[in-house]
Amino acid sequence: MSSRVAEFEETFWKRHSNPKSGWSRTILLPAILYAIYYRNWKVAVAAVIFTVINPLLFDPPEDNDAWMTRVVLAEQWWKEESRGFIGLSYPNVLTVVNIPTTIYAIVAAYRKKPVQLALAGGASMFLKFWYVAELVREYEAENKN
Repeated sequence: MSSRVAEFEETFWKRHSNPKSGWSRTILLPAILYAIYYRNWKVAVAAVIFTVINPLLFDPPEDNDAWMTRVVLAEQWWKEESRGFIGLSYPNVLTVVNIPTTIYAIVAAYRKKPVQLALAGGASMFLKFWYVAELVREYEAENKN
C-alpha cells in the first residue's frame, strides 16, 4: 500500500471515530427508505453523498470514551485482523442476515408497504447495532490493558 493511501486510511479512521460521525450515519437507512417510499430522489442522492463524505466531516475525537468511537475502533481492528465483515462465523453472520432484511425493507419502501417497511427497517437497524456491539465487545476483550 502506498504511503498516500495509508495516510488517507489513517485519516479516514481517525476522523470517522468521532462519535458525531457514527451517530449521524444512523439516520442514513431511514433517509434512504423515506426517499424510496416517497420517490424523493433528491433525498436519496443527498443520503448517498452524505454516506461517502461523512467519515471525513468531523475532527478526530479527543478520547476514546464514547461508545460510538469504540464502535469505529472495533471496526478498524476487525478489518485489520482480516476477519471480514461478511461470513457465517459470529458476529459476521449478523451482517449476512441483515443483507436480505435491508433488501426487503427497500422493496417494501418501493412497493409502499409501510408496516413491512417499518418492521424490516427496524430489524435491519437492530441487527446492525447488535453486530457493532459484538465487535466492540470482542475488541475490548482482545485489547484489555
